[in-house]
Amino acid sequence: MDQQLIDRIYECSFLPELWPGVLDELARIAEAGGGTFFTVNSHTGIIRWTASTAIREHMATYVTEGWMMDNQRQRPARLLKALAHHPGFLVEYDVCTAEELEHNPTYRDFLRPRGFGWAAITNISLPTKDRLVFTVERDYDRGPVESAFVQQLDELRPHLARSALMSARLQLERARVTSETLALIGMPALVFDEIGKVLAANHLIEAQTDHIRWRAQDRVSLKDAAADVLFRQAIDTLNITDATRTRSFAVRGADTNAAMVAHTTGCGFFIRTDSKSRLSE
Repeated sequence: MDQQLIDRIYECSFLPELWPGVLDELARIAEAGGGTFFTVNSHTGIIRWTASTAIREHMATYVTEGWMMDNQRQRPARLLKALAHHPGFLVEYDVCTAEELEHNPTYRDFLRPRGFGWAAITNISLPTKDRLVFTVERDYDRGPVESAFVQQLDELRPHLARSALMSARLQLERARVTSETLALIGMPALVFDEIGKVLAANHLIEAQTDHIRWRAQDRVSLKDAAADVLFRQAIDTLNITDATRTRSFAVRGADTNAAMVAHTTGCGFFIRTDSKSRLSE
């Protein structure tokens, strides 16, 4: 087993931008054209993905046109069901017939017209409710991925799973550090994910009881109804807007006075609130 590749897999938990290079190496093991890595949130359906440079454009189309999440067009249901219970990589012929692949929209209408059509795929479920999917996509003319290559990929799968789990845990730790760092400069703050679930909150924002309402399942809302609408809109668009974009809006307290200005940004999925009002500026 290539120890250097294993080391690079674990480096990806700290530096996600390294994944395309690692996916290239996984693809080379299987004599494939490229690799992909998807994460799908089971609650929201939000997809995050990366891919080898050689197939990145194809995978961007695959995601934006909805192939992965469309039950009528995605890979065969029998293959997806088998992946959910198989602790390793599978290839099409493990569970599918040639006729089934011929009539499957993903293979017939998407992969084969682009020169692909064979893959080795694995599914990994995390405690965070995210589902990870790794694939290596091989040229159709090359034929199905052989079992010897699948075995090599299976040996790497535990490292891929642990790297992904470490990344999820690091996300929570980064959220905690972010909120506490903002507390050091006197800024009440909380960090939330794509669906508005709070990952971390500092003690300053926990004291903002005139403005913040804490809800079940790690959710928050703003007591100012108008501001809460803007807050919800900001959360709903976090995954599609520029990560550097900041939205700012007034938040009134229980006495209806403008007591602060809130800021949301897609950079870390957090809301920052200034304790002094800027409405008069």
